[in-house]
Amino acid sequence: MDVTSVTAEAGSGYRALHENAGILDLSGRGKIRATGEDRARLLHAMTTNQVQALKPGEGCYVFFLNAQGRILGDANLFCFEDSFLLDTEPETRTKLYEHLDRYIIADDVSLEDLTESLATIAIEGPGARQILESLRAPLPEAPYSTTIWNGRVIARVDSTGSGGFFVFVPVAEKPALCDGLLAAGAVPVAADEARIVRIEHGRPRYGDEISERYLLQETGQMHAVSFSKGCYLGQEIVERVRSRAQIHRVLKRLEIDSTEPPQPGTKLKVDDKDAAEISSAAFSPAVGKVIALAYVRVQYAEPGTQMTVPGIGAARLTP
Repeated sequence: MDVTSVTAEAGSGYRALHENAGILDLSGRGKIRATGEDRARLLHAMTTNQVQALKPGEGCYVFFLNAQGRILGDANLFCFEDSFLLDTEPETRTKLYEHLDRYIIADDVSLEDLTESLATIAIEGPGARQILESLRAPLPEAPYSTTIWNGRVIARVDSTGSGGFFVFVPVAEKPALCDGLLAAGAVPVAADEARIVRIEHGRPRYGDEISERYLLQETGQMHAVSFSKGCYLGQEIVERVRSRAQIHRVLKRLEIDSTEPPQPGTKLKVDDKDAAEISSAAFSPAVGKVIALAYVRVQYAEPGTQMTVPGIGAARLTP
């Protein structure tokens, strides 16, 4: 995506995510702490990615599936010396807690919901590293890795695809952290600005583009799954889909020649045949047209494929 055309009319938070660094208050995201001797074994058996191989300071992105292989939720999972921390969407906070708790039978595992006591502040954009370094924060280098900064946890993850970091901080310390970031030059980002940038970067979000309606492979988020790990809930379906290549749609990014975003659920056509369905769409100041994420039938999923949005305009799949 060419971002050189970001205009002065775009919001300051939007411009910061493209050009500098923006602050996002993501404290509503669920934070679930797992402790106990069996915590790694349980999470390994309940998620799609390698957990038991993680060392303190490492992490990964995971899906939680049901027995039918449908996606119950996603999470950034971080490993510490005595615990794991699950960072998930606000909508899946309670669902994942109850899902995990249901499978704790004779296991030595305790769950604690830290959402109300632990704030999440994201610093994202090309200048995020410089902002945190100016505050002498030790930064994690590998994706999903963590460092400790005066009792705060810094994680190498972001929510918009712009790159950056999450800082997990006790709620009482959140104002001081935000004041420090603002003084260092970061810019507050509104939720609607963050959403536009997320779609521009093709970053799906559970609750918008990902839900129980979809199979793991349909989302295209293959960094969430390990095909070499042992058994986990939903693995049989994931492996069957992989071995038989049985998906009929896949999530893709596209551009629409319009300034008016179509509604979720809008169908796209190729030669009067249904070819795709919009999940999310927004006008992009950088591109000068609507960008969208849509589930596309596999026969139409090649980059450059031309489609039409009835009553709106032409559309094209992007790489």
